[in-house]
This record gives sequence, C-alpha cells and structure tokens, in this order.
Amino acid sequence: MKSKKPESIIASDEIALGKIAAELVFAELKKCYDIGNLFVLGCPGGRTPRSTYSALANLIKSNNQSLSHVVIAMMDDYAVQGKDASFNNVHIESHFSCKKFAYDEIRDMLNGDLPNKDQILISNVLIPDARDPKTFEDTLMKLGVDIFLLASGASDGHVAFNGFGSGRNERTRITPLSVETRKDNLKTFPDFASLDEVPNYGVTVGPATIVDVSKQAIMLLTGPEKNQAYKRISMATKYESDWPATIIAECSNALIIADKFAATSN
Repeated sequence: MKSKKPESIIASDEIALGKIAAELVFAELKKCYDIGNLFVLGCPGGRTPRSTYSALANLIKSNNQSLSHVVIAMMDDYAVQGKDASFNNVHIESHFSCKKFAYDEIRDMLNGDLPNKDQILISNVLIPDARDPKTFEDTLMKLGVDIFLLASGASDGHVAFNGFGSGRNERTRITPLSVETRKDNLKTFPDFASLDEVPNYGVTVGPATIVDVSKQAIMLLTGPEKNQAYKRISMATKYESDWPATIIAECSNALIIADKFAATSN
C-alpha cells in the first residue's frame, strides 16, 4: 500500500485541465500504437471529463492518429431490477445510459472523421454488464487499463458508483446508490426531472478493481463544488471509505489534475 499523497497539477480552468489530461492520454495512446499494443482507457461519464474528451479528439484529429488499437472501458452504468429480482443495464436510449454516453460522447467524438479502419470499434467499447459483473472484472484484469480517468462526487466523494462506506476490497458488482450520489447525478444528467427518476442501483467497478487494473490513474476535479473533494483527495495517503475517491492514493502513477476553482479554498 502506498503512503504518499498523489501529485497535483493545478490548471487555470476546465478547458486547460482538459488539454493537460488529453496530452497525457494522447502520449500513451500514441506510444502503444507505435509499438503495436492495445491502449485501454478507463472512462467515467458525466460532466467532469468532457473537456478532456474534447481536447483528446482535437489531438487525434490534428495528428491523424489511428484509434484501431484503442479500447474504451467504462466505469459503471445504471441498473434496474426486474420483477424476478434480476438486474439489467438501463436501456441504451435512456438519456442517462452510460453506454449511450460512451458511444455518443467518447467513441463518436474521438473517431471524428477518421477512416473506418482507424476508428475505435464498437466491440472495443466495454460496459459493465449488470447481468454478469464478474465477466467485466475478469476482462479488465486480463487487459489492464493503461490510464484510468477518475472523477469524484462533490457531496459524498463517490468514485464510479462506489459511495460512502464502500469497502476497499470491493470489485465489479451491483450496488445500491445513496441519496447523495443520486442527487449528484441530477446535475450530471440534467434531463432528470426529479430525484425519483434517478435509478436506485448501478453496476460499477470497485475500489480494488481500480487499483489492481490501472497502470496510471488521473483524478479530474473541476469547479468550486469540487473544493472539498480536492482537499480530501489531495491529502489522502490511503483509501478512506467515507470518501471513496481517495482510492487514487493507492493507485500506481497517481495524478490529480484540478482547475483553480476546485483547488482554491472559499
């Protein structure tokens, strides 16, 4: 276990943060392409990483970089429980579907107008399956994740759908979502009309998954609402279950990139 605080980079704003993170991702993506390796990028959905995905798309376009070797691994998705008590991912056409986010706001954006042979394949977009979480876990353990982008909940420090009290050794699984996490997601997906519309369950990688599969982890923090998150995460030397995003302190090659609004005390 590490006993060292993660390094921090402070960006002037959200756009600058995205460019810094994108340059790190692009360098590793290109290196993997040049040596003939897959490049696996662990991705959160939501607001925080959007500037990174946008900046990465610009780098890919300006460098005419092939993405035929890229695998996108999403961290989580919402799950719904059927009458037989089994779980399924929410329908891909739901506005809050993480699979939809992966296709529309990551894959399509990064692919841009690349030739088909250079695009990220649909089969290379991996989503945790609520019907079979263990298979997703096993796949990530086999592939590894070259860079895992992470984000933290503003009010409860959730990372993916690991909320307050999540065990350090938890792996990919179905988990109930706390009220705090669901409230945060009202902002992430503004088309939710009320808290009642936010699902009560998710399928998510666990803290142990993040540590064990990631070769590098980058925590992205933007805006003044993430000030508490920055304080907690930047001071952490180990996992703290009351703020699960502190798991980055135990990751290899951990880095925090925060904009000045997240990093500045009010």
